[in-house]
Amino acid sequence: MPTDPAGDEPGPGGQAGPGGQAGPGGQAAPGDGAGPGDGAGLGLGSRRGRTVLLATILGSGMAQLDGTVVNVALPRIGRDLDAGLTALQWTVNAYSLTLSGLLLLGGSLGDRLGRRRVFTVGVVWFALASAGCAAAPNEAVLIAMRALQGVGAALLTPGSLAIIQSAFARDDRAAAVGTWSGLGGIAGALGPVVGGLLVGAAPWGWRLVFLINLPLAVLTLVAARAIPEARDRQGPGHLDVVGAVLAALGLGGIVYALTEGPAGGWPVPTVGIGALGAALLVAFVLQEIRHRDPLVPPVLFASRDFTATNAVTLAVYAALGGAFFLLPLQLQDSVGFSPVAAGSALLPITVLLLVLSGPAGRLSTRIGPRLPMTVGPLVAGLGLALFTRVGPGAGYVSDVLPAVLVFGLGLSLTVAPLTATVMASVADRYAGVASAVNNDVARTAGLLAVAVLPALAGIATGGTLDPARLSAGFDRAVLIAAGLCIAGGVIAALTVTGRQPSGSSGAPGLRGRPTGGGGS
Repeated sequence: MPTDPAGDEPGPGGQAGPGGQAGPGGQAAPGDGAGPGDGAGLGLGSRRGRTVLLATILGSGMAQLDGTVVNVALPRIGRDLDAGLTALQWTVNAYSLTLSGLLLLGGSLGDRLGRRRVFTVGVVWFALASAGCAAAPNEAVLIAMRALQGVGAALLTPGSLAIIQSAFARDDRAAAVGTWSGLGGIAGALGPVVGGLLVGAAPWGWRLVFLINLPLAVLTLVAARAIPEARDRQGPGHLDVVGAVLAALGLGGIVYALTEGPAGGWPVPTVGIGALGAALLVAFVLQEIRHRDPLVPPVLFASRDFTATNAVTLAVYAALGGAFFLLPLQLQDSVGFSPVAAGSALLPITVLLLVLSGPAGRLSTRIGPRLPMTVGPLVAGLGLALFTRVGPGAGYVSDVLPAVLVFGLGLSLTVAPLTATVMASVADRYAGVASAVNNDVARTAGLLAVAVLPALAGIATGGTLDPARLSAGFDRAVLIAAGLCIAGGVIAALTVTGRQPSGSSGAPGLRGRPTGGGGS
């Protein structure tokens, strides 16, 4: 799934997703205890400045690369470990679950304990968990290691952009962020191709997908020695640990029920776990309302455009996450593509995003975000519907490429206006936490879609995945995903206004941090 530069799990081509301007922890407060201040920060042209930038690119790129290559590896993982579709769902969702549940807390920890320290701990944690994934003897160990990988990613990814913000002089920050974002996008784009090459190297080549993180982690740690330590001395006084735990456990309970229920016939314990998860999420909402420094400040949702844009995000990124979980399986198991061909199939989406996102953002600035955010998801939905042509005997140019191009065009019209609207819909002091919340909404949408979509399409099974059953259900799955995209466009048409609140400049840049928003 597409991700934001602050951490994500990349989607097709690893392009920046919602909230891409700043993640949790990405806003430097006045008086940041970073050492370098606005006037005395590092210069991008200095050796130390380049090394700091390299560390942040390698750290966030490692998480992005891991996200893009794992989906390509799923068919081989299933065959090598004799894992069914449910196990493959958990291979993706165990990572997404811990990352989504702990991302906001990871940003707050970096602000409080030191961004370099938490970033470094996250890199080491991620590397050790990656080694565990590579050595996994069975699906249960792999899933557990993937969950630990998500914890590491939640620690390292928020800090990458925050380090740039606090370490570089003000005049060099925009260029540093641009370089970081551009190179991160390239890493995400190359991820599926690299993953295909690694997976195709041997029947156990999927293990190389995780082992590649180890040399990247070593390089990141060496470069990270140049990062000046930074803390936010004016940040939240109390970490909302209870809120983070409630969110993670609540979401976990619901995802468990939605994943295991269809294959197991919805036994009473599974239903009970789902109900408990829902109750914990209600408790999370009450916790955020009452907490002095909430992870998710409720005041954000007083903005109509913030709420509307997150609803659009939920629909579009659920469609994206569900469809692109199943597509690599369909291309390899049903159509017969090699891992390299399947990994390369979506590269045109990256090209379209790189070429068209800038013009789409400028168009949104000129005419307002409602029209691009309406037309974009509608076009993307048409592209997803065209994937019904992808089945046994399908050709890339005749069947796959048209769907990829139409979907990429729709996504290109959507992403930049959506990101800018999220950032412009709240006062500047909430820019960082608004970005982080939108980022988490996108991750959660994909997480829920991976859990639900196979069951809705009739693919869910506890045993080994049958290619014929997959192919039969794939058409239903992409049509459901297309409906979600279209719903996103309708939501935008009916609810997005594009009006800016008092205290917002309308620019999605790196601005003041929220007062009392523990998530950033």
